[in-house]
Amino acid sequence: MPLKARLIQREVLPFLASFALLALLALALDGLLHLLDLLWVGRWLGIPGTLLIIGSTAYSLRKRQLIRAGHPARLLRWHELLAWLGSLLVLVHAGVHFNAILGWLAVWAMLINVGSGLVGKFLLDRSRRRLEATRQRMRARGLPESELEDQLYWDSLTFDAVKQWRVVHFPITLAFAVLATAHIVAIFLFWGWT
Repeated sequence: MPLKARLIQREVLPFLASFALLALLALALDGLLHLLDLLWVGRWLGIPGTLLIIGSTAYSLRKRQLIRAGHPARLLRWHELLAWLGSLLVLVHAGVHFNAILGWLAVWAMLINVGSGLVGKFLLDRSRRRLEATRQRMRARGLPESELEDQLYWDSLTFDAVKQWRVVHFPITLAFAVLATAHIVAIFLFWGWT
């Protein structure tokens, strides 16, 4: 297999598969709710989904030293799991009704945010390690530095593009939080509670 295809095959494709799994599972659960005539369940899944997503922020708070409790690596794993599960529940919730533009904007922001988070999870760290390991193996074989850089050109280019995820992840998270909050406030203001 050519070196330029390795990083894409080992890192980009698993990222796309995990994102597709989220979408397919949400569609399957939504379809099951429709099949069982349990649409009311989907309406309420937004609440636990939102709570799971809020719970996932403990990692970000710890990383920014706003809280001191918790081991960062463990919190990162919980962040990834809670955010993914919360997103799944919110997607099923969103699939039940298509009438709220604000809610759909929040869902799209959430999907972009999940995609951005998956970039960090699947691509950035693994890509860095694999690129460096490949570089070390090639050096060990005695490859001159100029030839090594030629061989790793596509992997390096892919890695440089992947590194840009940090620039967009936080603003997307903020946009999602604002849109989701606006959606929740609108529900409280305009839903017929009587």
